[in-house]
Amino acid sequence: MAFANKYLNKLQQLYKLDISATPADITVVIPCYNEPDIAQLLQSIWQCDTTHITTDIIVVVNESELSKPEVCQQNDLTVLELHEFAQQNNSNALRFKIIEARAMPKKWAGVGLARKTGMDAAIWQYNKWEKPDGILVSLDADCIVEQNYLQAIYVHFKKNPKCMASTIHFEHPLPNDLTLRQGIVLYELYMRYYKHALTFAGLPNAIYTIGSAFAVRAEAYVKQGGMSRNKAGEDFYFLQKQVQLGFVDNIQSTTVYPAARLSDRVPFGTGPVLQKWSKEEENLELTYPLQSFIDLKAWFVCCNKLYSLTKTEIEKLISTLPESVQSFLKENNWIVLIEELKANCSSEKIFHKRFFHLFNAFQALKFLNHCKARFYSDAPLVESTISLLKYLDVPSNELLNDAESLLVIMRNLDK
Repeated sequence: MAFANKYLNKLQQLYKLDISATPADITVVIPCYNEPDIAQLLQSIWQCDTTHITTDIIVVVNESELSKPEVCQQNDLTVLELHEFAQQNNSNALRFKIIEARAMPKKWAGVGLARKTGMDAAIWQYNKWEKPDGILVSLDADCIVEQNYLQAIYVHFKKNPKCMASTIHFEHPLPNDLTLRQGIVLYELYMRYYKHALTFAGLPNAIYTIGSAFAVRAEAYVKQGGMSRNKAGEDFYFLQKQVQLGFVDNIQSTTVYPAARLSDRVPFGTGPVLQKWSKEEENLELTYPLQSFIDLKAWFVCCNKLYSLTKTEIEKLISTLPESVQSFLKENNWIVLIEELKANCSSEKIFHKRFFHLFNAFQALKFLNHCKARFYSDAPLVESTISLLKYLDVPSNELLNDAESLLVIMRNLDK
């Protein structure tokens, strides 16, 4: 039996593409909504090195049943452009395919459902090919990629056969417009500060959750129930589910360049954040204070001790922790959760793994918001980043009081 039959049989809707005789090593899925400039992405993919790789590019042109006429008209033009590009450029190594997901139900229409539509179509192909190790790649229509993009992804998964999922290094191009440039610098700096601060605190496998910059094996996609159809945030929820399966790698040898643009396509993310920043409706210069992460670190350090302690000893240990941690654990009944977890783990190693399934990225965010509401005010992003980098042993003479300079350092830490 093919590996994804059970998953596919549960789907309410499935687009079945014309299947090629030769299986794709990589399938890149690209949601596309009202994108007049998709040619830039198509050209950057076409220029990629495809030596010894067969790649399918699935573009999901989508819109809501309530979309404005001008959106539908642009999508019509995009479909024509895509078919023309495919006709001129399809080869044995690189095959462009188009899904028209038009008039999507208003309740679910959005990038989440579009991405899921393309991913599920790719799974249908891999299932027919009986290729559970096929690689699904998530990309967005407003990006461009490096020439080694496909090779880097293929080689990474080839060299790491146990790797089930991986994020991909990304960098937003910095625009000339001063306001937009400041906004994207601060936004990306915040993302990198947050991820590295979580790692510093001790959260295993803290990752970037960018819809345009991750890859997953077909088998792992199916095992975790596929992509959600959320209007936005589908990348965060999906990748956090992959973390539950095991370690999520990071491909550092290539780069995705997501556009730094104003957008209202999704409720949150780069576009809406920059739009609010440009209207002075959001302050990107503030962030969670580093002290919140230091407090969280104190709790994570205790993890290795918990399995061998009695309930009374655990209560005593927690009483020595920062007040922010004590109140959070008490209000969320963590002593009870720990006791239940201990009862269901046969070893300390299993307990440690399952502990971080419980206290995952969602719980960490919940803790940080708890601190923000009750203990610590927002802190300046630049100052907080400098403090974090000092903890990470970056020489002080390299730490300028400038967001763009700090972003360069943070990007280099991820390479």
